[in-house]
Amino acid sequence: MRQTRFHGRHEAQGRLCAHPTCEEPGEFRAPGAYGNSFDGPGQWRWFCLDHIREFNAGYDWFEGMSAEEILRAQSPSAGWQTETPAFRASGPVDGMPRWGEFDDPLDAISARAGGIKSRARREAEMAMDGRFSKEEAKALEVLGLGIEADRKRLRQRYSELVRRYHPDRNGGDRTHETRLRRVVEAYLLLRKSAAIA
Repeated sequence: MRQTRFHGRHEAQGRLCAHPTCEEPGEFRAPGAYGNSFDGPGQWRWFCLDHIREFNAGYDWFEGMSAEEILRAQSPSAGWQTETPAFRASGPVDGMPRWGEFDDPLDAISARAGGIKSRARREAEMAMDGRFSKEEAKALEVLGLGIEADRKRLRQRYSELVRRYHPDRNGGDRTHETRLRRVVEAYLLLRKSAAIA
């Protein structure tokens, strides 16, 4: 009995397998003459199940590429070098407006991005306050404190974070050591700060 449920199977519609000695229906596609180019798949070749398996076993996507091209293609960032049309600043694509042209009366889009910007904005505001240096502003951010922090709140917050991240309080789990080190460094800097009363 012939199985009908295979990923990638397309009804043959009169196509025969491209293998020269086979007369089975061609239901599985394989790259054609331009299969290794970056201009798309070119013409498809169609094979039966047995011959598509044979084709796949011997297929080498990197065939014809230089060592540099192979290295670039294997990079985790491959494909991110070009700008996605929807985010391109040059104008609308297929009638769609650019991101900057969306009407956002409820501030939903910018509020969602605000979490990323607000951290830098808060650090800048603290530094502009005049009482804190840039390093102190970053230390306040690490501890999750604002410019209104006093010595009592500083000590409380430091104790909370040390208890949260210390391996002795987490069954020996050392995955938060980097965070704990940043908390300790921030506290040591801020406890000497003249800006915190």
